[in-house]
Amino acid sequence: MDEAEPAGKPRERRISSAAHRAAYAAANEKPTEHKPRLITSRSVEPAIHGAGRLGKINSWLAVRITKAVGTMWAAYVFVLISLVSFPQAIHAFQTGDTYIGISWLSQSFLQLVLLPIIIVGQNVISASQDARAEADHITLTTLHSINVRQLKMLEQQQEMLKQQRAILELLQKKS
Repeated sequence: MDEAEPAGKPRERRISSAAHRAAYAAANEKPTEHKPRLITSRSVEPAIHGAGRLGKINSWLAVRITKAVGTMWAAYVFVLISLVSFPQAIHAFQTGDTYIGISWLSQSFLQLVLLPIIIVGQNVISASQDARAEADHITLTTLHSINVRQLKMLEQQQEMLKQQRAILELLQKKS
C-alpha cells in the first residue's frame, strides 16, 4: 500500500535536469518573456553523440544504417537469408538435435527478421511523436500568446484602477 502524502509541500515526481528546472522557474517568474521552443528527435541528436565533428559523423552513420536496416525490405531480405539454413534446421529437428533447430530459430530467423521490423515500428512511433510535438507546439504557442495578451490587459486594468482610486481620493478631498 502507498503511504499517505504528508501535508505541506507536494513531492516532485518528475526527474528533470537542473537546467530544465531553472528554465521552468524563469518561465513561471516572467511568463511574458518566455518563448516556447519546438523540440523534435532531430533536436536531440547532438546530446547523444556530441556536437563535435566526430559526434556528427557518428550520428550521421547511425541514422544511415538505421534507415537502411529499418525497412520492411530489409526484413524481407533477412527472411530470405535465414531461409538458406532452414533445411539444415528442419533436418536437425528431425534427427532430434533440437539445439541446432532452436539455435537457427532464435539466431537466424527471430533476430534477423525482428530487428528491422522493430526499427520500422520505432520509426513510425518517432514520426508520430514528432508530429504530435509539432501540433502541441502550435497549440501551446497560441495559448502562450493569448496568456501574454491577458497579462498585459490585467496590467492595464490595474493601472486604470490605480488612476481611478487617485481620482476618487482627489474628489473626496475636495468635498
